[in-house]
Formats: sequence, C-alpha cells, structure tokens
Amino acid sequence: MTSPARRPYRGVFPVVPTIFDEKGELDLAGQKRVLDFMIDAGSEGLCIHANFSEQFALTDAERDLLTDAMLGHVAGRVPVIVTTTHFSSRACAARSRQAEAAGAAMVMVMPPYHGATIRVPEAATYDFFRTVSDAISIPIMIQDAPVAGTPLSASFLARMAREIANVAYFKIETAGAAGKLRSLIEEGGTAVEGPWDGEEGITLMADLEAGATGAMTGGGYPDGIRQITDPFFAGRRDEAHEAYQRWLPLINYENRQCGFLACKALMREGGIIACDAPRAPFPQLHPATRAGLLDVARRLDPLVLRWAA
Repeated sequence: MTSPARRPYRGVFPVVPTIFDEKGELDLAGQKRVLDFMIDAGSEGLCIHANFSEQFALTDAERDLLTDAMLGHVAGRVPVIVTTTHFSSRACAARSRQAEAAGAAMVMVMPPYHGATIRVPEAATYDFFRTVSDAISIPIMIQDAPVAGTPLSASFLARMAREIANVAYFKIETAGAAGKLRSLIEEGGTAVEGPWDGEEGITLMADLEAGATGAMTGGGYPDGIRQITDPFFAGRRDEAHEAYQRWLPLINYENRQCGFLACKALMREGGIIACDAPRAPFPQLHPATRAGLLDVARRLDPLVLRWAA
C-alpha cells in the first residue's frame, strides 16, 4: 500500500463514475474494478459522488453504501474527496460529518441551489459554508460550476477562504476560468490552498498557467492527463503543451460530445465494467457518438483500453 498524499493536495483527482448493471442496480464488483484501474492509471486522488458520478440519480441509502464500499476498497491508497452537496445547510453538514468519519480527505460542495430558479443570496451562501465548516475538520472544496447558476465572484471566494476555517480548495469551472483562478490566488493568498481546474480539463493548460495546482477531470484516462500535469509541475512547459495538444481531441470529445458517459464507454470497451449505461431516465450514448469517442481514444492508446486484458 502506498502512502496517500499529504496536504496541500495537488495533481490529478478524477471523478469516479457510478457503475450500474443492465437493470439499473449498483454493480459493486464493477465499482471496485474501476477504483483499482483509476489508481493504477496514475490518479493522485479520487472524487466520488460528483455530478459526473450521477450523484443526482442515487438514493441516500445508495450514497451511504457506496461511500463505505469505495473508501474501504481504496483503503488509503490515495486521498478521496467525497461530494456532499445538498441545498440544506443542515443536511450538507451531516453528509460532510459522515464522509469525514468514513475516511474522506476532503468534501466538495456546490453552493445551495435547486432547479433553474431557486438560489440564495451571498450572505446566506456564506453562512451555508460556515455551517458546513463548523461541522468538520477536513478541507472543503467549493465547486464553482455553471449548473448551480449561483454567481461566486473571485473576491467572495477569496473572502470565504480567509474567514471560514476549512474552506481551502476551489474547483473553478465557469467561463474565463483561468482569469478567475488568477484573481482568486491574488486576492486569497495563502488561504487558497488549492486552486483547481475542472470541466474535464478542456481549459487545463490555461488554468495551469494561471496557477492551478490540481485538476479534477473525468476518470477514463488519468494517465493521459498526467502526461500534461507532471511535466508542467516539473517546469517542462513545452513538453506539457505538446501533451495537451495530443490529448485535447479526446478531452474535447468527452467535454463536448459525451459528458459523463465517456468514462463509462471507455471502461466498458476496455473490459473493466460490463455495463456502461447511465441510470434512467438519462439516455445512453448514440452508437455513432460512442464510435467516434473510441476512434479518438485508440489513437492515443490510454491504459483504460488495455488494463483488463
């Protein structure tokens, strides 16, 4: 067993997909194979129950079962971030306490929202994150993503980093992410322990140049993302740019064509999982889209297509 990374957490922490069988039931055996593959492929940490994990399609009982099963199977090999997003401050705090007790290294939380129109003002958002922070002793990553529809300025994020004890990491996925990361780092200073990139790495190079120290991508090819981040962090900028250009077509296919189903399609093609279906009512990939994804992937020879051989 390798020792997990210590804070500050850095590097590639991909999102773990939730694996279902053809009837839509949880496939725990397949789930564990996914974790083993993702660690073998170079993930420096993992994130579970994210939107790309279809957290919105899980019951509370399934979340609890998966949290315990996955953290138990990882067994400290890498740090695990548990997404605990909920509209309710009370519920999010309870989820976060439970995640910490189960062994989570960090929790990831979106600002409170519901549907397309229900939001809370900035003061209530501040109190929400303070309530969650007061309930735990591990760091909080604020996920700043368009799906929440909640404006979170760099100044506001930096203020929460300075004033709320456990708010220390930020996954920036909004338009102009690099500029926002740069402003966040400038205004937050040392309180911003982890300025991170997201959205499958589609803006990864610009975000790294702006000061991002971590990347939360899809889980299908962490070995490919490592070819970008490792040389960049080692100061080999040209090598990182060349790797980014090689992997960008696959990143683009995931981000713009397939979404969270890209990871599952790659894993099924490689024999890691038996079923790549999402949970109903989300539609499956169109066969032509899946074929295009696999064509791009085969040109890069990612580990996902040969790990189970």
